Amino acid sequence: MKRSEARIEYTWDMSHIFRDKLEWEKTFAQTNHRISEIAKYKGKLVNPEMALRLFRLTDEVGLAVEKLYVYANMCMHVDGANAEAVALAQRANTISASFSAACSYIDPELTTLTDEQLDFMIDHDSFADYNYMLERVKKSKPHVLGEKEEYILARMSEVTGSFRDIFSKIDNVDLPHPLVKVGDERIPLTHGTYARMLQNQDGAVRKKAFKTYYALYEERINTIATCYANSVKKNNIITSLRGYDDAMSASMEADDVPSGVYDKLIEAVNDALPTLHEYVDYRRLVLGDLHMYDMYVPLVPGADLGTDYENAFKIVTDALGVLGSDYVEALNRMKKERRIDVMENEGKRGGAYSWGAYGSGPYVLLNYAGTTHDVFTIAHELGHAMHSQYADNALCYNKAGYSIFVAEVASTTNEVLLLKHLIATTKDKNVKKYLLSYYLDMFRTTLFRQTMFAEFEQFAHKSEKKGVPLTVETLSKAYLKLNKKYYGSGVTHDKQIRYEWARIPHFYNAFYVYKYATGLTAAVTLANAILGEGEPAKRRYFEKFLSAGGRKSPYEILKDAGVDLLTDRPYQVAMLEFSSTLSEFTSL
Repeated sequence: MKRSEARIEYTWDMSHIFRDKLEWEKTFAQTNHRISEIAKYKGKLVNPEMALRLFRLTDEVGLAVEKLYVYANMCMHVDGANAEAVALAQRANTISASFSAACSYIDPELTTLTDEQLDFMIDHDSFADYNYMLERVKKSKPHVLGEKEEYILARMSEVTGSFRDIFSKIDNVDLPHPLVKVGDERIPLTHGTYARMLQNQDGAVRKKAFKTYYALYEERINTIATCYANSVKKNNIITSLRGYDDAMSASMEADDVPSGVYDKLIEAVNDALPTLHEYVDYRRLVLGDLHMYDMYVPLVPGADLGTDYENAFKIVTDALGVLGSDYVEALNRMKKERRIDVMENEGKRGGAYSWGAYGSGPYVLLNYAGTTHDVFTIAHELGHAMHSQYADNALCYNKAGYSIFVAEVASTTNEVLLLKHLIATTKDKNVKKYLLSYYLDMFRTTLFRQTMFAEFEQFAHKSEKKGVPLTVETLSKAYLKLNKKYYGSGVTHDKQIRYEWARIPHFYNAFYVYKYATGLTAAVTLANAILGEGEPAKRRYFEKFLSAGGRKSPYEILKDAGVDLLTDRPYQVAMLEFSSTLSEFTSL
């Protein structure tokens, strides 16, 4: 449908950020002017009082820039063909880059301070809002360039970040929507309808959707390969200039996470591949001739929990009642305040996310289509939203924003709690089998598949660093090899699957996807503790995790909450859960 046809109660009320575009314009003008004030403190940061004034100024201006950026881009995300929204987003991108450029001298200047000078500020009560930030500055000193170089990189970010924007336009705006026959209907093939078609019980529908969908990417494969190759090259160039060993290490240091976590994840998942192969073999036993487009169809037909949005929301809030009445009340308030954009429309960004600006409350974007997956997506995105809400309520602006590393933990914990609630409460054996199957697929898609993506990203960046050209052939050959390793011989590796890398938007945010896998690993541990220990585990979850925001290393935050991802235990817990779920499912 067109955006104008969407039900008003299922669309965002953006007035929680800005009352209207007039207020946006006023804030834009004021903020643009205030950015120039940042330069007044240049050369004066050796004075702690001046440094503190600057930090408070950049907080104020940074929050205004954040609100401008979030508002404008959210407007564009619900209608990418809206010229006014696109123009607004471009202006927001520009002022964001200007703010970054204005601040570009701060880190280089702070890194010229001695460790003793930095320690004085870190330990002083006046800098309590900024102590972790200053600790990070101290740690990053070897990788900060000179003032001129930092300024150039900040200004160039408008261009170097465009690869993701280019792919987004190809993926969300330029792709046509050919019709696919489903029963007696001919349905436009979109990101949302494709997901549903792969769950259709008719194998011919799945096959047609798969081949038609991948043909769209194959027709544009050279453009996409060039786009991705240059994105990887950009990552490697910047990390090399900053003196990091590689792009992965730079990304993980930026998150303040030990690089050993990445290797530990891949090692643990590779060790567990025989169990995944066992699951794939069982799918083949049930379905017969198994293809990659058969990996999403439910093994228990007729037990799908898909429902209308209103009922789905109630199912989610009932399941999350284990987290307490305050938590559920906050979810209902989000819905009432129109902070959830629900249905798919022309030009709307695909997928789902939670976003928002500090102090304005979280928002959620959905493309709700009524499937079981969509029900779980509600729980997932509300987990993100509540993570932001609790952190914002507990912490100052500078510390509230949590690291990407832990961004998928609260969301996935919600999914696990929803699933375990449904499994425990259903009296229908067929539904229970369906839910167990769904849990197995959660492991397959979130833990195994995202780790496969992580290995692919590692390959791409290492290859480019060695001087290996990232062509359609090299990328597709490597991806197909990984697909065969992960899924084994129980499935036909259709030729189109070699191009799956070309449709993954997260690859333009390098070394992000592995966090889905560590997120599920952590979530299983946390959810089991909440359900098993009760109140002590809940208090630990809310106080040590949800309300911790970004006040310290995200690795340490998870460790405080009971999940140490440098040890074997969380992965063993997750793999045991996958194995035991498979055993329970096959026994039924």
